[in-house]
Amino acid sequence: MSDDRPEMTRTVLVPESITLTVVSDEPPIPQIPLSLSAIVETIAAVPDGNIVRLLAPAWAEIAKVLKHDATALSSLSSRQWEELVAAAYDRAGYDEVILTPRSGDLGRDVIAIKTGWGSIRIIDQVKAYKPGHKVTANDVRALLGVLQADQKATKGIVTTTSDFAPGIASDPFISPFVPYRLELIDGVHLIDRLRSLSENAL
Repeated sequence: MSDDRPEMTRTVLVPESITLTVVSDEPPIPQIPLSLSAIVETIAAVPDGNIVRLLAPAWAEIAKVLKHDATALSSLSSRQWEELVAAAYDRAGYDEVILTPRSGDLGRDVIAIKTGWGSIRIIDQVKAYKPGHKVTANDVRALLGVLQADQKATKGIVTTTSDFAPGIASDPFISPFVPYRLELIDGVHLIDRLRSLSENAL
């Protein structure tokens, strides 16, 4: 016996607030643990400190962190930041990189030297500060004093993990030296430079 009754339709009212769970096919970004015992190794002792070169395994680990989550670098100590900046100079092809002692460094944390045509000797002061703690104009002027005292130095750089106080770029005692005798590298540009140097490390 056939059912000749007309087909019935039913209207269902859906509540306005519905929570949808979206499942992505993309794998989650891995959390990279950062555990570095040393970033550079000592090659030789010199009057200003120790000549160092980067350790390839440590640099590879840094490269992974920079690729996925650069905020993990905030766990580095002040000394490790100095080592990382020294390693970056080595990675960039400087002929000699000196990491100065933790105390008695005369305002110089890293000294990077290129020899031959266009020889240059850079002194870098590394300010490993937390976000919000800014490098002051007095800090930068102090490096200018160090640059004047170190007669072999051709350029001074202040590198910070944070930022510089407002107005430093227009300070009348600072601006005449930027960028050829003095360079200011804030946290954003520091990460950009490290990423650029790390592109072929993986």
